This record gives sequence, C-alpha cells and structure tokens, in this order.
Amino acid sequence: MPSAERQHYKIIFTGPVGSGKTTAISALSDEQAMTTDEQASDMTQQRKQTTTVAMDYGVMNLGADERIHLYGTPGQERFDFMWEILTEGGIGLILLLDNTRSNPFQDLQFFLKAFGAFIADNKVVIGVTFMDEQPTPSLEDYHQKLGEMKSSLPVFEVDSRQQQDVAILVQALLYSHDPWLGI
Repeated sequence: MPSAERQHYKIIFTGPVGSGKTTAISALSDEQAMTTDEQASDMTQQRKQTTTVAMDYGVMNLGADERIHLYGTPGQERFDFMWEILTEGGIGLILLLDNTRSNPFQDLQFFLKAFGAFIADNKVVIGVTFMDEQPTPSLEDYHQKLGEMKSSLPVFEVDSRQQQDVAILVQALLYSHDPWLGI
C-alpha cells in the first residue's frame, strides 16, 4: 500500500528588527531552528547585538504527514532582496510588530505595503509584541488603524518567547486560509 503524500506548508514571519521573529520561530520549531544572525553593525546595535541577515528557519510537525516550514525574514530594509525569495511558495504571512518602537503604525504600513504583492494572494495575521512593556497603542488602536487603511486583519498580543502565543498566530493564519487546516 503506498504511503500518504506529505503535506508541506510554508509560513513567513516578518517585521522590523527586534520584533521577535527569530525567537518566535525558535519557540515553535520541533527541530533546532537555523538562524543567520551576524553582529549588528548599524543602528540595529541600539536594539540588539545580532541581526538576521538572510533568514531564520524552523519546522513544525503537525503529524506524520504534515509539516509547516517557518521562514523568518531579515527586518532591515537593506536585506529586502531576501523578502521576495523567502515568500516564494508561502501560504501566508505573520507580521510581528514591536509595540515599544517609536511608531509601530508606521511599521505596520511599511510592511503591509512591502509585502503587498504577496498579501494580495495570501493571508496575513498580525502579532504585537512587547505590549507588556508598552501597552499603547492597544489592540483596539491597531484595529482602528487597519480600518482607516481599509483592511481587516486578525491582530493578537503575543510574547514571541511563548510557544502557545506564537502557535495561536499560526492557527489563526491556517484557519483564515482554510478552516479545515488547523493544528
């Protein structure tokens, strides 16, 4: 009897430097996550010691025949050539926004525009990190801003270190893609 065909899905994590992409993928991955972190050499040094220069990669096993490949983009615009490469074959985007940054709404608009072509054909879910350190803007504020942008996207407060928080983002993305896909 032939074995069942394996189902593979690809989800992209993006957002500004320090928003928690590498941490989120590491929290979810059932295997050791791969990172391409290098010593930060620009203004990124003010936020963290290292930064992703190519991608992060991890794998979630959903069962014997299903896997989700998790790809994280570099957060710096100077590495944007990787964004198009990494989104190829993806089924959706998880946008992480750092609520402690000076203008997270500007980050929201920037990343939604930068990934606009991908989003036009795929789903997106937003996770707001560091709300415990900076409670404003609130989730309601994000929904209001999205409404002004004529967009209605799911927005969640998440701690990228917590597997359960990040798994909710993946579940929401899979459910919005196809209610029969779920973890």
